[in-house]
Order: sequence, then structure tokens, then C-alpha cells
Amino acid sequence: MLSTPLAAVLARRDIHYAWVVVAVTFLSMLVSAGAVGAPGVLLLPLQREFGWDTADISTAMAIRLLLFGLMGPFAAAMINRFGVRRMVLSSLTLVGGGLLVSLAMREVWQLILLWGFVVGFGTGLTAMVLGATIATRWFVARRGLVIGLLTASSATGQLVFMPLLSMLTEAYGWRTAIALLCSLIAVAALAMLALMRDRPADLGLSAVGEVGAAAPAAPAGAILSAALGALRDAAGTRAFWVLFATFFICGASTNGLIQTHLIPLCVDFSVPEVQAAGLLALMGIFDFVGTVGSGWLSDRYDNRWLLVWYYGLRGLSLLYLPYSDFTLYGLSVFAVFYGLDWIATVPPTVRLTAERFGRERANLVFGWIFTGHQLGAASAAFGAGLSRTALQTYLPAFATAGALCLLAAVLVPLVGSRAKPVAAAD
Repeated sequence: MLSTPLAAVLARRDIHYAWVVVAVTFLSMLVSAGAVGAPGVLLLPLQREFGWDTADISTAMAIRLLLFGLMGPFAAAMINRFGVRRMVLSSLTLVGGGLLVSLAMREVWQLILLWGFVVGFGTGLTAMVLGATIATRWFVARRGLVIGLLTASSATGQLVFMPLLSMLTEAYGWRTAIALLCSLIAVAALAMLALMRDRPADLGLSAVGEVGAAAPAAPAGAILSAALGALRDAAGTRAFWVLFATFFICGASTNGLIQTHLIPLCVDFSVPEVQAAGLLALMGIFDFVGTVGSGWLSDRYDNRWLLVWYYGLRGLSLLYLPYSDFTLYGLSVFAVFYGLDWIATVPPTVRLTAERFGRERANLVFGWIFTGHQLGAASAAFGAGLSRTALQTYLPAFATAGALCLLAAVLVPLVGSRAKPVAAAD
């Protein structure tokens, strides 16, 4: 393992090994984002090759998003029990294996099995709780910034992969695009194997910004009891249900809708696929800026009011989309305003979770809140596909998502002011 000698070399240069952990985690989340977002690029090529309708393909995508969310709290418990490195390697192996086998699929049930269940379960083994775990374990200072950086890996995944996958698919077919993803997943797995450590104490370090000796790790306990115990304790608070509901809306207006159906929507209005994928890339650029900036802001300002602004602006941008006339200028305006807060909601949500439920249980409780996110994403992925099949238009789904975002902006202040973390029940 390279981590011990590398940590010593970095320490002599006054660089904390936590930043290596962040870099490896960023790479892992980056390629996972590519795997999660790929179906949005490949929906139309699959329709053309196999004749599957939008609702059928959307079913597989909805299952993938649902499992990605439902696994969240259990993923946090498994990370606490088995360690970050083992769980991320297991995740990457499942995702890469599912994508590799899908190169030979011919029937829609195979799509549902591989891209729905296998990839959904694989990505769900770490889900969004991976970034929350790394940030809360390795950082006391700059935690919001780190959450912003790791969350922005999803935006970077779109920036790097979506236009590239679209161009490869157009030139060589969708199987070439999937093969590239599998290769990059293998690279991320090797980096994780060589460099990841679970906690600062594994290298004799304290977390960045931690004063005094490092706090001992809490006993991991049984996976089910840890996950369900966190839900039992959190569910008795209003803060949990407000964060759960608003994150449901967050998922419905991002992964499930834009990431899955924006390209087909643009094609309906005569925008070429590669140009529509470029729109996702533009969103990715602004989301990277917005999410990292959100992390910086979340270390300095009231996170509730940050979320009010984020959800309000997102809702207005979604309601504006039908009036963009789907011109280059109109879509670019949408991409900038929507992109700035695509997932900028994550750093404030994680910080609010840690403040109200404690540092050691933050990833478990956030796992349940993230379940709400993916329930919303799955509902939107299926609902928008159903709207397109039944009504021959996506627009009602986009209008509904915009209205829900405005509702989320109203709900967020109900989280309440900062309170003492909720203790685990005896």
C-alpha cells in the first residue's frame, strides 16, 4: 500500500493526507457519475436499435435511481462496518461488471436487470454518503468546501463524459461508449486500492482542523440495527422530515428529470443529440462552480437560507425552459441558471444533517435523507417517460418539477435554528 510512505512525504511538505483521500474519492465518484448519467445519452440509441419505447427504458432507469437511494443508509452502515476502501471497490466491481455484460444484451428485461438492478445496487453501495463520510471523518475545518468538491464530481462527470459518450455513440455505437466507461472504472478501482485509508487514525493523524487527539471511532454495530436505529432516532424530529421532503424534490428535479430526459426533450424540439449533450456539459461547468461555491458558502452562512435561494432559482429556471424556444441562446440561459445549483443543495443539506444529528451519525442519517432524493429521482424518471409515451410531450413533467422546487424553498426554513445533535436512543 502506498498510503503510509506517501503520507510521510506529504507531511514533510506540510500537506495533510486527507487531500489524497479527497482526490481518490473524487475520481471514484467521477466515474460512477458517468455510469449513472450514461443512460440519458444512450436512451435514443437503444430505442433505435431495439425498438424499446421510452416508458420501458425509463423503468430500468427508475429502478437504478431507486436502488441508488434505498441503499444509502445501509451503504453508510456498511462503510462504517467494513471500511471505505472495501465498499468502494465492491461498488466499482459491480457497476463495471454490469456495464460490461450489458454489451451483449438484446432484450428489455436484460436492460432492467443490468442497468436497473445491478448498476443500481452497485452505485448504491456507496451512493452520496461516500462524500459525506469522507468529509466528516477527515475534516473539521473546510468540511463544507470538501463536500462541495466531492459533490461537484457528479457535475464533472457530466462535463467529461456526456458529450464524449454522445460523440462516441454517434460515431461508433453505444457499446464503444460503455467500453470506455468500464476502462475508467478499472483505473478508479486501482487508485482506490493503492491510496485509500478509512480514517486519519489509520495513519496516526487527526482530522484537518481537529484540535487535540482524534476522537475514537464509534462501534459500527450490526448493519441493519445501525441503519434502522438512525432512522428511528431521526424520524422523531421535524428537521429530518423537512430535509427528506426537500431532498425528494431535489432528486425529482435533477437526476430523474434533467439527467435522464433532457436530451430526448431537446430532440423533440429539433435540437441534435450531440448539441443537447453539450448543454449538459455546459451545466456541468456551471454546476462545478456553483457546488464548490456552495460548499464555501455553507461554511460561512446559514445553510437554510442558502437552500431557499437554491431551490427557488432552480424552480424558476425549470418553469422558464418551455419559454426558451429551445434556441441556442434560450437553452444556454437555462443551462447557466439551472447548472449553478444542480447539486449545490448537497453541501448545505449535509451540514444541516451533521449539525442536528451529530458527526458520527451524520452519514447514516444523510443516507436516509438521500433515500428521499432518489425516491424523487425514480418518480421523475418514470413519470417523465410515462408523460412522453402517453401525452407525447415531456413539458408537464418539467412544469411539475419547477413548481415542486418553489415548494421546497418555502419548506426549508421549517428545519428550525441550530439545535443540539439528536442522541441515539438507548
